[in-house]
Amino acid sequence: MKPLIGITPCSRVDDYVESIRRAGGEPRVLDNSDDPERALRELDGLVLTGGLDVDPLLYGETPHETTATAPERDQFEIPLSRAAVALDIPLLAICRGVQVLNVASGGTLVQDIPSAIASDLNHSIEVPKDHCAHPVRVERGTQLAKALGSSADLETCPVNSRHHQSVGRVAPGFITAAVSSDGIIEAIERTNASFCVGVQWHPENFWRTGEFSGLFSRFVEAARARVKTG
Repeated sequence: MKPLIGITPCSRVDDYVESIRRAGGEPRVLDNSDDPERALRELDGLVLTGGLDVDPLLYGETPHETTATAPERDQFEIPLSRAAVALDIPLLAICRGVQVLNVASGGTLVQDIPSAIASDLNHSIEVPKDHCAHPVRVERGTQLAKALGSSADLETCPVNSRHHQSVGRVAPGFITAAVSSDGIIEAIERTNASFCVGVQWHPENFWRTGEFSGLFSRFVEAARARVKTG
């Protein structure tokens, strides 16, 4: 039986759907009007997708002039994330998704990388969407490292990049799993979770070529294990 994977709605949802399908999951695109806890009762795993910025008021800051929010998504995804973490439902958070996950769990964000951090890296390259913009250093022994390849050999991983915000203060219970050379946090994960990983790049854009198939496969496998033990 294929695990049922909920995917939060976004403007570019097709690549998420295809990535989950190819990894052996059954994708279901959620709706912002869904009741978060009721939706989770039917799911074996959850993907938090990319999109606009999380409202800075949710982590106690005044919005930067570049911030563009999506209130209807915040209202759905923040409680959805908290409930998924509390229930230890396997969770993969991508771009905006990792920011939602961090804020929902008590962390903060860097609101605008270009104005906050001196860097030679371009973190916002829109096209082509699978263009590898820069490498990230993956922490050995993490769930992310195990999903991407041998944790004994993996040191860096090339990623695409289209974001102007990033994780700031990492939420309690989470660790940094990857960083770029300018110090931007590129991935976090929750310790002692069945699977709870958030990445700042867009692995779903590579479903045709498979560079990040291991990440989706490991996530779906954690969801499948939940089905077997549930």
